[in-house]
Amino acid sequence: MTGPKALDTPYDSRTGILGAAYRAPTVGILLVVTLVAFEGMSVGVVMPEVSRQLQALDLYGVSFSAFLIASLFANVVSGLWSDRRGYTAPFLLGLVLFVTGMVLAGAADGKTMFLVARAVQGLGAGSTIVALYVMIARVYPAAMRPKVFAALSAAWVVPAMVGPAVAGFVAAQWGWRWVFYGIVPLVVPALVMLIPALRPRSAEEETAPPEGPRSRPLPMTIAATSAAGGAGVLLYGVNGLHVMPLPSAVAAVAGLALLGYGLSRLLPPGALRFGRGLPTTIMMRGMFSAPFFGVNAFIPLALQSVKKFDPTAAGIALTIGALGWSAGSFLQSRRTAEPHRRLRLGAACVTAGVLLALLAAVPGVTGWVAVPAWVIAGFGMGLGMTTVSVTALKQSPLNEQGANSAALSVTDMLGSALALGVGGALINVIGHSPAEIARGYIVICCLMGALALCTTLLASRVR
Repeated sequence: MTGPKALDTPYDSRTGILGAAYRAPTVGILLVVTLVAFEGMSVGVVMPEVSRQLQALDLYGVSFSAFLIASLFANVVSGLWSDRRGYTAPFLLGLVLFVTGMVLAGAADGKTMFLVARAVQGLGAGSTIVALYVMIARVYPAAMRPKVFAALSAAWVVPAMVGPAVAGFVAAQWGWRWVFYGIVPLVVPALVMLIPALRPRSAEEETAPPEGPRSRPLPMTIAATSAAGGAGVLLYGVNGLHVMPLPSAVAAVAGLALLGYGLSRLLPPGALRFGRGLPTTIMMRGMFSAPFFGVNAFIPLALQSVKKFDPTAAGIALTIGALGWSAGSFLQSRRTAEPHRRLRLGAACVTAGVLLALLAAVPGVTGWVAVPAWVIAGFGMGLGMTTVSVTALKQSPLNEQGANSAALSVTDMLGSALALGVGGALINVIGHSPAEIARGYIVICCLMGALALCTTLLASRVR
């Protein structure tokens, strides 16, 4: 099979992303994104039940963070691997690890094994997603990429519509373990469709020259280990502050130092101080992810524990949010404004949605207020996240597309992991009774709303 031409192919407006030249990679990519979407939408809904049965409510936030911190490490390794050897091998290895993690999660008999399983899933997802981004950069002309990213967001629509309901039904009929097991067979048709699309097309198209200081594998791997380990130690310290204040504070400081060392080498120069252009573009990914996912994961917990929703009903807010995400991504693909203006609007929508969502745990207010709240927040994420992805690729030299795609995912995963870890720590400090969970959820929403507001103010530095 002859694959599509490389980056220098002129863009023909009559050839869409499903045209003959691009149909195979587009279908394969969308199938994998749909698979990941099913996992994200399904697992989030049943996580409160998983935490109760495994007596792991104290690790509710950490169970998400374990996935994300492992993804952070895999992102960097996969990005370097993709730049030097092509995206095919890290993409396929990522799928294998992802499936392995799903099986281990379904078989978990305690919270330790479940956390390990989530970490294995994270390794797989991190490797796969970065390789997918590099695939998009190598396969599609620049003019087509906004439409590809819009299609990726649209691929969340079907899983968002049926994922929470199916997960709730499966958990009620056969138990939450089958929510994990049931995703595994979905890999087979996705992999079959991807085999032709993953065949190398040529040495020039499949690999980029490993030039520049950010392409050195060993130092970058050490930096990734430092960042991932530092994030883990930091969250361990934060979650233990209310039990062992002094040792936990020491651990938190040490973790922060390791994290800072790793990030200073994983991200473009000037990123940690939000330098104009690409450095801020990279950081904006995490600045969007942290407030949104820092609240998103706790919506099912609040609705089920405080408002007594069943898992299917609690998942509706996440469903509607995903639809809003797709609408925002579609608007981005039309390029109706400059990138910094789209980012500012997206961050403002996330701020409004997060602050509105806190009402879902207020006594006397219906939990269904989370539905319009997450429509607004999801719209902002679709507008902002897709704009960040397109802008970062446009600002990146060819031989650093893999590294910068990895940096995007690093800030994405790290922002989410830290927000979720801090949110879980707040729940542990405030308490686990329904009234205490409600208070903790409101505090989390206020904190994440303030962070989203900061994102709004920083958007202009993308220029």
